[in-house]
Amino acid sequence: MLLLNFCNITSSRIFRVCKITKIILNVPFNSFLFITFATMMKKIIILAAAIAVLAACSANDDEKAEKLMQQIEQLYEQKQYSATLDSIEALRNQFPKAVESRKRALVIWNDASLQMARADIAKTDSALLATEELMKNETDIYKHNILGLQRDSLKARYEALCGVVKMILHRKK
Repeated sequence: MLLLNFCNITSSRIFRVCKITKIILNVPFNSFLFITFATMMKKIIILAAAIAVLAACSANDDEKAEKLMQQIEQLYEQKQYSATLDSIEALRNQFPKAVESRKRALVIWNDASLQMARADIAKTDSALLATEELMKNETDIYKHNILGLQRDSLKARYEALCGVVKMILHRKK
């Protein structure tokens, strides 16, 4: 009787259903809750299993990133280092969870950066030698000083690029 009074006091839908079930089926209140809970858990488990199956069937990030990874490798083989680095950045942005692809891309990133730095060192060294040669032959003081500034700038650039190469080689170890 206490249970029926409690069901009457609250206006909750569950307890009204409880009262009707108790009267019609003569099922105790606790049994009704257990049956409802078991039915609900059964639905949740089925839903979780369906989600797991769908998640397992979808391609993971490494598989999705494979096409872009092949493009990166092709650009690197063609010695298009700047485009290679741009594609690796795109890979990092589009597939942040593609760990294996990102590991492979990091190796290519270091190699492409190293090749670009070495090519830049060669150009800077050539420009530095040409500037020093022009300085030897220049008789006008103003032009000589301008060439001196250019030479100093090229030397600083050369040293910075050598530092970049040393850093990349150190990271590769």
